[in-house]
Amino acid sequence: MRVLVIGSGGREHALAWKLRRSPKVSKVFVAPGNGGTARDSTLTNVNITDIHALADFAQTEKAALTVVGPEAALCAGVVDEFRSRGLRIVGPTKAAAQLEGSKAFAKDFMQRHGIPTARHTTFYDAEQAHAHVAQRGAPIVVKADGLAAGKGVVVAMVAAEAHAAIDAILLGKQLGVQHNAGRACVVIEDFLHGEEASFIVLCDGKNVLPLASSQDHKRLLDGDTGPNTGGMGAYSPAPVVTPNVHARVMHEIITPAITGMARDGIAYTGFLYAGLMIDPQGQVKTLEFNVRMGDPETQPILMRLKSDLFEILMHTADGTLDKVDLQWDRRVALGVVMAASGYPMSPRKGHVINGLPADTDDTMVFHAGTVLRDGRLTTSGGRVLCVTALGDSVKTAQHTVYEAVAGILFNGAQFRRDIGSRAVKR
Repeated sequence: MRVLVIGSGGREHALAWKLRRSPKVSKVFVAPGNGGTARDSTLTNVNITDIHALADFAQTEKAALTVVGPEAALCAGVVDEFRSRGLRIVGPTKAAAQLEGSKAFAKDFMQRHGIPTARHTTFYDAEQAHAHVAQRGAPIVVKADGLAAGKGVVVAMVAAEAHAAIDAILLGKQLGVQHNAGRACVVIEDFLHGEEASFIVLCDGKNVLPLASSQDHKRLLDGDTGPNTGGMGAYSPAPVVTPNVHARVMHEIITPAITGMARDGIAYTGFLYAGLMIDPQGQVKTLEFNVRMGDPETQPILMRLKSDLFEILMHTADGTLDKVDLQWDRRVALGVVMAASGYPMSPRKGHVINGLPADTDDTMVFHAGTVLRDGRLTTSGGRVLCVTALGDSVKTAQHTVYEAVAGILFNGAQFRRDIGSRAVKR
């Protein structure tokens, strides 16, 4: 079978890598891919990003399955286009993708269907938003309504940070937000205390299959300090997601979300990601919904997955997820992101990467912001690599990953040195 993976990040590299390991898959195309997928002789990069051209390609190459990685393509309607041609694809429709494409839509959806989340207010006017912050005080959370590649959320510990975020989102372009309907909008919500975790499921429109739990590290610097990023590292499983928390998330968040979408006339298919805040008593609230796998959560999750990903995704596309029983490696998987200097606001590109270790069954370097030119691998984006390894414990996985990170060299590389520390303390 031939498979097409849409996207160019670390998530897509991991998806393509895992799909190619299926005995049922003969070829994996990655559109457009990156330097890492270009270096892998078992994968084929395709320089196509236009939705209609991608559907043409899938038809011409007789792709049995297409998997969509990034949210932008989903929000643009790639699933609708493929399905209109009778092509098998995994992902939510454009209507369903609003859960990530619009924070305002998602918050209103959660409120309407009784899904626990922080109290929020939506603003189009900067003056009114500033007045709200002045009244509520800090800490407080400011979110851009549109897509912002994971960087449109500002957790303001002091009011001045919130006011600056409001101006950046509503009056400026510093965060690179794609505003919905051309109109800038900001969602301001109460700050929630607790520990974050990522909860990702697959849905075929009626059946729901939870994946292994994971925990992302959003802040740029050690100790969860610095600006929010798309993610600086992750590990799986997340000890904070206890069996009781898992059951609560399925009952209070995931099931109401899937049934709520159906009630609204939108069948949900594909990956659904719930960003969670878990308080010390085990109460859970929803920080956000994403309509795809997380990045960098995908990398450690797929390192632990023992089942055939191709078969799982075929069942997802065909509406038969109830026939799937997932098998997981009992070991811990941990990934550390190596980012370019200047990330997240203004990453510098074009630096040569040296010292990459050989990939093994237990250690992989997944590429994101890299490009291969004339045989030389160089940086081409903010998050450059995600070094990921399996270990019998979090500490063992940490040791393996950071040993590999120490040998990888490119100018201005920055990475956190405490990925997985919360799990070690438990």
